[in-house]
Amino acid sequence: MRTRTGRSELEGLRQSGSLKLLFPRRDNSALQAVLVNTAGGVTGGDRCSLRAEIRKGAAATLTTQAAERAYRARGTAPGRIDTRLTLAERAHLNWLPQETILFDGCAIRRNLRIDMAGDARLLMVESLVFGRAAMGETLTDAQFSDRIEIRRAGRIAHLDVLHFGGNVADHLARPHVAAGAGAMASLVLIGPNAAAHLAPVLAALPATGGASLVGEDMLLMRLLAPDGFLLRRTLVPILNRLTHNALPRPWMI
Repeated sequence: MRTRTGRSELEGLRQSGSLKLLFPRRDNSALQAVLVNTAGGVTGGDRCSLRAEIRKGAAATLTTQAAERAYRARGTAPGRIDTRLTLAERAHLNWLPQETILFDGCAIRRNLRIDMAGDARLLMVESLVFGRAAMGETLTDAQFSDRIEIRRAGRIAHLDVLHFGGNVADHLARPHVAAGAGAMASLVLIGPNAAAHLAPVLAALPATGGASLVGEDMLLMRLLAPDGFLLRRTLVPILNRLTHNALPRPWMI
């Protein structure tokens, strides 16, 4: 993605398999792309990969059409979801996928790496739902590994690694782990205005959420909730604030 006459535009696109990108009509200079998985979800043995580069001075928002679903795996091979995002000088990216719903029996390895220039700006959120509470689902046998790595000017600025295996519900029920929470979100904001958002974000969080600054330009937030609905009820207003009320429309459906 690049800038041209003051607007961010698509420079090139190559896609294959079940992953497709759609580009809705926009009302500002930033480019918005919506990722669609036409397979309806990910299961054992699947391989999903996304690569995106935001060039110098360009601005983009990447989201998903709906929640991703990690279905029961057959055999021993896990499904893999690999995402690599690159932000050049003065680039701005909002990485805002909707939640990933884990189903009992799933086996998923997910890796997100973001390489950004020192003056690039980023808003990133990743959400997990550990079974749909309204459907009475619990994860008694699942495997999920997740790695989020953000590098600024070639150096690691943020590294978050999670692994859940076996009876995930029992693990989450432990007081020092999640005290029974069924959904979780992680948020990273990197930019010169990060410190100004700390107090409003803290005020919007329940007792099961927290936020802090790393330096003056990096805000980290973690949120736990009983289920996906209550997670979104807290998360959506925060994202609306951080995107200046430009949260992608699929989040509102």
